[in-house]
Amino acid sequence: MEERRRAKRLPTALSLEILNLYKQDNVLVDHLNAPIEVINISKTGIGFRSKSVLPIDYYFNANINLGKDTLHSVVKI
Repeated sequence: MEERRRAKRLPTALSLEILNLYKQDNVLVDHLNAPIEVINISKTGIGFRSKSVLPIDYYFNANINLGKDTLHSVVKI
């Protein structure tokens, strides 16, 4: 199957936990504690799974450990 994404996705096995979600208009969801499993990552996105129901168009802060470096990012659902 031909890859049609803008950036190549690299498989990974990471676990993150979403503590808070927010929107641009100051809507905040506190104390969510939703674990997610990161499946793949690229320059333009993160593929992940979660057993929690997460609202679309909300954001969360992610600190992704890449060995000796940490990637601090904001992820949009």
